[in-house]
Amino acid sequence: MNAAEITDKLGLHSLRQRHWYIQSTCATSGEGLYEGLDWLSNNIANKVS
Repeated sequence: MNAAEITDKLGLHSLRQRHWYIQSTCATSGEGLYEGLDWLSNNIANKVS
């Protein structure tokens, strides 16, 4: 599934006043994992500040 399909299936556009992000990843190589965790870390840090 691509990001648009995941967004539609999860109904993410209906989430108002929420920040969400879809990072493509590969389970076997770990590609994209650190980028997704960086986004999560930055958004948690911004929420705490």
